[in-house]
Amino acid sequence: LVGPESLDTGGLDLVEAPTTIAMDEKPGEAVRAKRDSSLVVACRLVREGRADAAVSAGNTGAMLAAGLVEIRRLGGVNRPAIAVVLPARRGPSVLIDSGANADGRAEHLHQFAHMGSVFAQEILGVKDPEVRLLSIGEEPEKGNQLILEAHRLLAEAHDLNFKGNVESRNLLEGAADVVVCDGFTGNVVLKALEGTIATVLNALREEITASRRAKLGGLLIRPAARSLRERLDPDTYGGAYLLGLRGLAVIAHGSSGRRAIANAIRLAARGVEHDVVGTLQERLEHSVLESARSDPEPAR
Repeated sequence: LVGPESLDTGGLDLVEAPTTIAMDEKPGEAVRAKRDSSLVVACRLVREGRADAAVSAGNTGAMLAAGLVEIRRLGGVNRPAIAVVLPARRGPSVLIDSGANADGRAEHLHQFAHMGSVFAQEILGVKDPEVRLLSIGEEPEKGNQLILEAHRLLAEAHDLNFKGNVESRNLLEGAADVVVCDGFTGNVVLKALEGTIATVLNALREEITASRRAKLGGLLIRPAARSLRERLDPDTYGGAYLLGLRGLAVIAHGSSGRRAIANAIRLAARGVEHDVVGTLQERLEHSVLESARSDPEPAR
Protein backbone atom coordinates (compact mmCIF):
# COMPACT_ATOMS: atom_id res chain seq x y z
CA LEU A 1 0.00 0.00 0.00
CA VAL A 2 1.08 3.56 -0.72
CA GLY A 3 -0.43 6.50 1.13
CA PRO A 4 -0.31 8.78 4.18
CA GLU A 5 1.26 7.55 7.41
CA SER A 6 -2.14 7.64 9.15
CA LEU A 7 -3.67 5.13 6.71
CA ASP A 8 -5.19 2.02 8.28
CA THR A 9 -3.38 -0.76 6.39
CA GLY A 10 -4.99 -3.75 8.06
CA GLY A 11 -1.55 -5.21 8.70
CA LEU A 12 -0.19 -4.67 5.18
CA ASP A 13 3.13 -2.93 4.56
CA LEU A 14 2.88 0.79 3.90
CA VAL A 15 5.14 3.05 1.88
CA GLU A 16 4.45 6.62 2.95
CA ALA A 17 3.28 9.13 0.34
CA PRO A 18 1.86 12.28 1.94
CA THR A 19 0.16 13.82 -1.10
CA THR A 20 -2.28 12.78 -3.84
CA ILE A 21 -3.11 13.88 -7.38
CA ALA A 22 -6.73 14.94 -7.78
CA MET A 23 -8.88 13.91 -10.72
CA ASP A 24 -9.13 17.48 -12.01
CA GLU A 25 -5.40 18.26 -11.95
CA LYS A 26 -3.38 18.50 -15.16
CA PRO A 27 -1.52 15.17 -15.34
CA GLY A 28 1.91 16.29 -16.54
CA GLU A 29 2.13 19.27 -14.21
CA ALA A 30 0.86 17.29 -11.23
CA VAL A 31 3.34 14.44 -11.72
CA ARG A 32 6.25 16.87 -11.96
CA ALA A 33 5.12 18.92 -8.96
CA LYS A 34 4.02 16.06 -6.68
CA ARG A 35 6.92 13.63 -6.71
CA ASP A 36 5.78 12.37 -3.30
CA SER A 37 2.19 11.63 -4.36
CA SER A 38 0.89 8.10 -3.88
CA LEU A 39 0.50 7.48 -7.61
CA VAL A 40 4.03 8.61 -8.50
CA VAL A 41 5.57 6.75 -5.56
CA ALA A 42 3.77 3.54 -6.55
CA CYS A 43 5.21 3.73 -10.07
CA ARG A 44 8.67 4.50 -8.66
CA LEU A 45 8.49 1.36 -6.51
CA VAL A 46 7.93 -0.68 -9.67
CA ARG A 47 10.95 0.89 -11.36
CA GLU A 48 13.12 0.22 -8.31
CA GLY A 49 12.02 -3.41 -8.15
CA ARG A 50 10.35 -2.97 -4.76
CA ALA A 51 6.93 -3.71 -6.27
CA ASP A 52 5.92 -6.01 -9.11
CA ALA A 53 3.03 -3.84 -10.30
CA ALA A 54 1.23 -0.57 -9.60
CA VAL A 55 -2.56 -0.44 -9.29
CA SER A 56 -4.41 2.88 -9.09
CA ALA A 57 -7.98 4.14 -9.34
CA GLY A 58 -6.75 7.71 -9.58
CA ASN A 59 -6.25 10.19 -12.41
CA THR A 60 -5.75 8.15 -15.62
CA GLY A 61 -3.67 10.82 -17.33
CA ALA A 62 -1.45 11.12 -14.26
CA MET A 63 -1.01 7.35 -14.18
CA LEU A 64 0.13 7.46 -17.79
CA ALA A 65 2.49 10.37 -17.11
CA ALA A 66 3.91 8.73 -13.98
CA GLY A 67 4.35 5.47 -15.85
CA LEU A 68 6.33 7.20 -18.58
CA VAL A 69 8.49 9.14 -16.11
CA GLU A 70 9.06 6.48 -13.46
CA ILE A 71 8.55 3.03 -15.02
CA ARG A 72 9.51 4.18 -18.53
CA ARG A 73 8.78 2.67 -21.91
CA LEU A 74 9.95 -0.70 -23.14
CA GLY A 75 12.67 -0.52 -25.74
CA GLY A 76 11.18 0.05 -29.18
CA VAL A 77 7.75 1.12 -27.89
CA ASN A 78 6.52 4.34 -29.47
CA ARG A 79 3.44 4.86 -27.29
CA PRO A 80 2.06 2.91 -24.31
CA ALA A 81 -1.60 1.93 -24.68
CA ILE A 82 -4.51 1.09 -22.40
CA ALA A 83 -5.92 -2.40 -22.92
CA VAL A 84 -9.40 -2.98 -21.51
CA VAL A 85 -11.45 -6.18 -21.49
CA LEU A 86 -14.81 -6.09 -23.28
CA PRO A 87 -17.52 -8.54 -22.09
CA ALA A 88 -18.29 -9.97 -25.53
CA ARG A 89 -20.93 -12.69 -25.99
CA ARG A 90 -18.47 -15.23 -27.39
CA GLY A 91 -15.97 -14.55 -24.62
CA PRO A 92 -13.96 -11.55 -23.42
CA SER A 93 -11.99 -9.55 -25.96
CA VAL A 94 -9.42 -6.74 -25.75
CA LEU A 95 -9.94 -3.13 -26.86
CA ILE A 96 -6.64 -1.29 -27.35
CA ASP A 97 -5.99 1.68 -27.19
CA SER A 98 -8.88 2.78 -24.98
CA GLY A 99 -7.62 6.18 -23.93
CA ALA A 100 -3.87 6.62 -23.56
CA ASN A 101 -3.30 8.41 -26.89
CA ALA A 102 -5.82 10.83 -28.38
CA ASP A 103 -3.81 10.96 -31.61
CA GLY A 104 -1.74 8.30 -33.26
CA ARG A 105 0.00 7.03 -36.35
CA ALA A 106 -0.41 3.79 -38.23
CA GLU A 107 2.79 2.33 -36.75
CA HIS A 108 1.39 2.98 -33.27
CA LEU A 109 -1.71 0.92 -34.07
CA HIS A 110 0.57 -1.80 -35.42
CA GLN A 111 2.33 -1.96 -32.05
CA PHE A 112 -0.99 -1.86 -30.21
CA ALA A 113 -2.00 -4.99 -32.13
CA HIS A 114 1.05 -6.83 -30.79
CA MET A 115 0.39 -5.57 -27.26
CA GLY A 116 -3.23 -6.69 -27.44
CA SER A 117 -2.24 -10.10 -28.79
CA VAL A 118 0.12 -10.69 -25.87
CA PHE A 119 -2.63 -9.60 -23.45
CA ALA A 120 -5.17 -11.95 -25.05
CA GLN A 121 -2.74 -14.86 -24.98
CA GLU A 122 -1.33 -14.43 -21.48
CA ILE A 123 -4.26 -12.96 -19.55
CA LEU A 124 -7.33 -14.28 -21.38
CA GLY A 125 -5.76 -17.58 -22.43
CA VAL A 126 -6.57 -17.20 -26.14
CA LYS A 127 -4.33 -19.17 -28.47
CA ASP A 128 -3.40 -17.29 -31.66
CA PRO A 129 -5.85 -14.41 -31.02
CA GLU A 130 -7.67 -12.88 -33.97
CA VAL A 131 -6.92 -9.18 -34.46
CA ARG A 132 -9.26 -6.72 -36.15
CA LEU A 133 -9.04 -2.99 -36.83
CA LEU A 134 -11.96 -0.81 -35.71
CA SER A 135 -13.37 1.07 -38.70
CA ILE A 136 -16.60 2.34 -40.27
CA GLY A 137 -16.92 -0.72 -42.48
CA GLU A 138 -15.52 -4.22 -42.88
CA GLU A 139 -14.14 -3.55 -46.37
CA PRO A 140 -10.38 -2.81 -46.51
CA GLU A 141 -10.96 0.46 -48.35
CA LYS A 142 -13.24 1.85 -45.59
CA GLY A 143 -11.82 4.36 -43.10
CA ASN A 144 -9.76 7.52 -42.85
CA GLN A 145 -6.10 7.78 -43.81
CA LEU A 146 -4.94 6.48 -40.43
CA ILE A 147 -7.09 3.36 -40.71
CA LEU A 148 -6.14 2.70 -44.33
CA GLU A 149 -2.42 2.89 -43.54
CA ALA A 150 -2.80 0.84 -40.35
CA HIS A 151 -4.74 -1.80 -42.29
CA ARG A 152 -1.86 -2.10 -44.75
CA LEU A 153 0.71 -2.55 -41.96
CA LEU A 154 -1.39 -5.11 -40.11
CA ALA A 155 -2.12 -7.08 -43.27
CA GLU A 156 1.62 -7.28 -43.99
CA ALA A 157 2.48 -8.45 -40.45
CA HIS A 158 3.12 -12.20 -40.70
CA ASP A 159 3.33 -12.57 -36.92
CA LEU A 160 -0.22 -11.30 -36.36
CA ASN A 161 -3.47 -13.17 -36.96
CA PHE A 162 -5.05 -10.15 -38.64
CA LYS A 163 -8.59 -10.69 -39.93
CA GLY A 164 -9.44 -7.25 -41.31
CA ASN A 165 -11.78 -4.52 -40.12
CA VAL A 166 -14.61 -4.66 -37.61
CA GLU A 167 -17.50 -2.26 -36.98
CA SER A 168 -18.38 -1.04 -33.49
CA ARG A 169 -21.82 -2.67 -33.64
CA ASN A 170 -20.13 -6.10 -33.55
CA LEU A 171 -17.82 -5.53 -30.58
CA LEU A 172 -20.07 -7.05 -27.91
CA GLU A 173 -20.82 -9.96 -30.20
CA GLY A 174 -17.16 -10.95 -30.00
CA ALA A 175 -16.10 -10.35 -33.59
CA ALA A 176 -12.41 -10.38 -32.61
CA ASP A 177 -10.14 -11.32 -29.72
CA VAL A 178 -8.23 -8.05 -30.12
CA VAL A 179 -9.78 -4.81 -31.42
CA VAL A 180 -7.25 -2.11 -32.37
CA CYS A 181 -7.95 1.62 -32.58
CA ASP A 182 -6.52 4.99 -31.60
CA GLY A 183 -7.07 6.14 -28.02
CA PHE A 184 -9.64 8.82 -28.80
CA THR A 185 -11.87 6.41 -30.71
CA GLY A 186 -11.35 3.66 -28.16
CA ASN A 187 -12.30 5.84 -25.21
CA VAL A 188 -15.47 7.07 -26.94
CA VAL A 189 -16.44 3.48 -27.78
CA LEU A 190 -15.67 2.24 -24.27
CA LYS A 191 -17.77 4.90 -22.56
CA ALA A 192 -20.62 4.40 -25.02
CA LEU A 193 -20.61 0.67 -24.28
CA GLU A 194 -20.44 1.25 -20.51
CA GLY A 195 -23.37 3.65 -20.68
CA THR A 196 -25.42 1.36 -22.90
CA ILE A 197 -24.83 -1.67 -20.70
CA ALA A 198 -25.73 0.25 -17.53
CA THR A 199 -28.88 1.65 -19.13
CA VAL A 200 -30.07 -1.75 -20.36
CA LEU A 201 -29.45 -3.44 -17.01
CA ASN A 202 -31.20 -0.65 -15.11
CA ALA A 203 -34.15 -0.76 -17.52
CA LEU A 204 -34.41 -4.53 -17.02
CA ARG A 205 -34.44 -4.07 -13.24
CA GLU A 206 -37.18 -1.44 -13.48
CA GLU A 207 -39.34 -3.60 -15.73
CA ILE A 208 -39.19 -6.72 -13.57
CA THR A 209 -40.20 -4.72 -10.47
CA ALA A 210 -42.92 -2.64 -12.15
CA SER A 211 -45.83 -4.94 -11.26
CA ARG A 212 -46.72 -8.11 -9.38
CA ARG A 213 -46.86 -10.08 -12.60
CA ALA A 214 -43.47 -8.74 -13.67
CA LYS A 215 -42.01 -9.67 -10.28
CA LEU A 216 -43.21 -13.25 -10.69
CA GLY A 217 -41.56 -13.38 -14.09
CA GLY A 218 -38.45 -11.83 -12.58
CA LEU A 219 -38.17 -14.73 -10.14
CA LEU A 220 -38.03 -17.14 -13.06
CA ILE A 221 -35.29 -15.26 -14.89
CA ARG A 222 -33.30 -14.27 -11.78
CA PRO A 223 -30.46 -16.82 -12.30
CA ALA A 224 -30.04 -15.77 -15.94
CA ALA A 225 -30.22 -12.08 -15.02
CA ARG A 226 -27.54 -12.50 -12.35
CA SER A 227 -25.31 -14.34 -14.78
CA LEU A 228 -25.79 -11.60 -17.38
CA ARG A 229 -25.03 -8.83 -14.89
CA GLU A 230 -21.90 -10.63 -13.73
CA ARG A 231 -20.67 -11.02 -17.30
CA LEU A 232 -21.33 -7.38 -18.21
CA ASP A 233 -20.18 -5.84 -14.93
CA PRO A 234 -16.87 -3.93 -15.43
CA ASP A 235 -15.96 -4.76 -11.82
CA THR A 236 -15.44 -8.37 -12.93
CA TYR A 237 -12.02 -7.47 -14.34
CA GLY A 238 -11.47 -4.44 -12.16
CA GLY A 239 -9.08 -2.49 -14.33
CA ALA A 240 -7.17 -2.01 -17.56
CA TYR A 241 -3.51 -2.62 -18.32
CA LEU A 242 -1.23 0.22 -19.33
CA LEU A 243 0.93 -1.75 -21.76
CA GLY A 244 4.28 -0.80 -23.25
CA LEU A 245 6.09 0.06 -20.01
CA ARG A 246 9.04 -1.72 -18.40
CA GLY A 247 6.80 -2.73 -15.53
CA LEU A 248 3.14 -3.49 -14.94
CA ALA A 249 0.57 -0.79 -14.29
CA VAL A 250 -3.17 -1.36 -13.91
CA ILE A 251 -5.69 1.49 -14.04
CA ALA A 252 -8.97 0.97 -12.19
CA HIS A 253 -12.10 3.09 -12.67
CA GLY A 254 -12.34 6.15 -10.46
CA SER A 255 -15.65 4.91 -9.04
CA SER A 256 -14.30 1.45 -8.21
CA GLY A 257 -15.58 -0.29 -5.11
CA ARG A 258 -13.91 -2.99 -3.04
CA ARG A 259 -14.70 -5.77 -5.49
CA ALA A 260 -13.33 -3.86 -8.47
CA ILE A 261 -10.10 -2.96 -6.65
CA ALA A 262 -9.64 -6.56 -5.52
CA ASN A 263 -10.08 -7.79 -9.09
CA ALA A 264 -7.70 -5.10 -10.40
CA ILE A 265 -5.06 -6.43 -7.99
CA ARG A 266 -5.75 -9.97 -9.20
CA LEU A 267 -5.41 -8.76 -12.79
CA ALA A 268 -2.02 -7.25 -11.97
CA ALA A 269 -0.90 -10.43 -10.19
CA ARG A 270 -1.85 -12.51 -13.22
CA GLY A 271 0.24 -10.24 -15.42
CA VAL A 272 3.23 -10.72 -13.15
CA GLU A 273 2.76 -14.50 -13.04
CA HIS A 274 2.61 -14.68 -16.85
CA ASP A 275 5.48 -12.20 -17.35
CA VAL A 276 3.44 -10.01 -19.67
CA VAL A 277 6.18 -7.37 -19.81
CA GLY A 278 8.90 -9.86 -20.78
CA THR A 279 6.67 -11.58 -23.33
CA LEU A 280 5.72 -8.25 -24.88
CA GLN A 281 9.38 -7.20 -25.12
CA GLU A 282 10.24 -10.42 -26.96
CA ARG A 283 7.23 -10.01 -29.23
CA LEU A 284 8.14 -6.45 -30.19
CA GLU A 285 11.78 -7.36 -30.83
CA HIS A 286 10.64 -10.20 -33.09
CA SER A 287 8.26 -7.84 -34.88
CA VAL A 288 11.11 -5.41 -35.59
CA LEU A 289 13.20 -8.23 -37.05
CA GLU A 290 10.28 -9.42 -39.19
CA SER A 291 9.75 -5.89 -40.51
CA ALA A 292 13.43 -5.60 -41.37
CA ARG A 293 13.33 -8.86 -43.34
CA SER A 294 10.17 -7.96 -45.24
CA ASP A 295 11.33 -4.41 -45.97
CA PRO A 296 15.08 -4.63 -46.64
CA GLU A 297 17.15 -1.53 -47.16
CA PRO A 298 17.31 -0.74 -50.88
CA ALA A 299 20.57 -1.47 -52.67
CA ARG A 300 22.85 1.47 -53.27
